[in-house]
Amino acid sequence: MKASSAIKIVEQHLTKERFEHTLRVRDTALELARLYQEDEETVELAAIFHDYAKYRPLDEMKRWINNSYLPKDLLDYHHELWHGPVGALLIEREHGITDSNIKSAIHCHTTGKANMNKVDMILFVADYIEPGRNFAGLEEVREQAKHDLVKSAWLVSRNTINHLMSKNNTIYPDSFYAYNDLSRKVNGGIQ
Repeated sequence: MKASSAIKIVEQHLTKERFEHTLRVRDTALELARLYQEDEETVELAAIFHDYAKYRPLDEMKRWINNSYLPKDLLDYHHELWHGPVGALLIEREHGITDSNIKSAIHCHTTGKANMNKVDMILFVADYIEPGRNFAGLEEVREQAKHDLVKSAWLVSRNTINHLMSKNNTIYPDSFYAYNDLSRKVNGGIQ
């Protein structure tokens, strides 16, 4: 699928603000793809579709989780986590996108996961650092993203977990798996 077609599809499913965010994530992800020599078409489609299911009704997303291969434990956590996995499922069902790298990156763009590949990390970081974002700790991640993709993904993971803990929120297990895996990589395999 061409990026221009994907943009037209996604725009119909998002608010104006979320669509603008999506375009900024796409641009940021493409910069990172060039910097880290990753396939730009793959990264671009993952970025364009990353929030595809964001505004689907909660009962619809719950049905997809219950009636598909998606992990059922998602239902035990905040519904904000559902749109990534559901979006990965829907881009295949509704638009025939079967590329495992695109689907994986969309699936884990909010939580991360252990053993993220470059496309996963690029989308994970790009969604966090896109120019429309503004919160504490962001500049450190933006600066690190220019030099070290793994370390910047680790910072995103660390900051997200710290933020959720500060609000006494539950944290999806994949977020901890991502943090632990990235910590080992950042520390040269040392726990």
